[in-house]
Amino acid sequence: MNTVHIGADALSQLAENLRNRAFSKVAVLVDENTLHHCYPLVKPYLPEHDLIRIQSGEEHKTLQTCEYIWQRMTELNLDRWSVLVNLGGGVIGDMGGFCAAVFKRGLYFVQVPTTLLAQVDASVGGKTGIDFHGLKNHIGVYQEPQAVFIYPPFLQTLSPRQIKSGYAEIIKHWLIADAGAFQEQRHVGLFTEDWEELIRHSVSIKSRVVEADPLEGGYRKVLNFGHTVGHAVESYLLEKPGRELLHGEAIAIGMLCEAYLSVKKELLTQQELDRIETFLISIYEKVQLSDDDIKTLAFLTLQDKKNTRTTINCTLLNGIGSAVYDQPVTVQEIQESLRYYSLL
Repeated sequence: MNTVHIGADALSQLAENLRNRAFSKVAVLVDENTLHHCYPLVKPYLPEHDLIRIQSGEEHKTLQTCEYIWQRMTELNLDRWSVLVNLGGGVIGDMGGFCAAVFKRGLYFVQVPTTLLAQVDASVGGKTGIDFHGLKNHIGVYQEPQAVFIYPPFLQTLSPRQIKSGYAEIIKHWLIADAGAFQEQRHVGLFTEDWEELIRHSVSIKSRVVEADPLEGGYRKVLNFGHTVGHAVESYLLEKPGRELLHGEAIAIGMLCEAYLSVKKELLTQQELDRIETFLISIYEKVQLSDDDIKTLAFLTLQDKKNTRTTINCTLLNGIGSAVYDQPVTVQEIQESLRYYSLL
């Protein structure tokens, strides 16, 4: 896996990287939020460059936006020795990486993640992609960035809701790989004073998993805990004006549902589920789901990328701190897990 720089000196390391590689051209992908809050902090570290600006939000993570990015890259005469600097959250990182990976069969890109979600998860691991016809990350490729530069002070530009969204992926990493961290941190929660250490710890867990299985042939699927149900919830509510959820908010629901399924499969104890439930419910607001919502959501999981034919393959917890992948679950079991969530 390529180099990940974390800390207050990450931007100076970005400058050094861009200078030493002598790229033919530099383009920076931003949205209106990162243009306003983050680009002024990064600009002094950049060589001569051009900006490509898109609209923020998961609803814009589409082929239509990609067409605009490719058009701008063409107008700017970017070639295979150019570099795209993706300055933003998960949407910018996923979509910018995808656009760079396929433009002229691939040009260099670096990730400069600006949200907690992107810093602890989306920017690391080489997954790129976009949503398609309401299906999350339905089109994409595996392509490692040339490097990742994580600057924790960007977190000061985020709303509490965005912080909570990113925190869900940190919790996921504890639940699949570090029972001790979960036990310790559930008493601290969002009141932590050392985000940089939490970021480093999360990145180390994800990096370890990705290095063992870069193309998700098997073990890397443990990182999908909470995502079978979570992606369905996120995609479904994205189409419901006023009910949209951030990625981490949907994954929190997914983790509760999939922890419940872990108990049903006798992989997790009821006591462990209670601890997970108490912690997540203390942070994330309950989302109301009707019976019709639940039925539709359950069938949406049939489109999950981890499935084989008509089998829904879920990642479940084998006790807190350990996960097992490719666990077959039925549409009916997904519905049951969503009803459990609805009754919390």
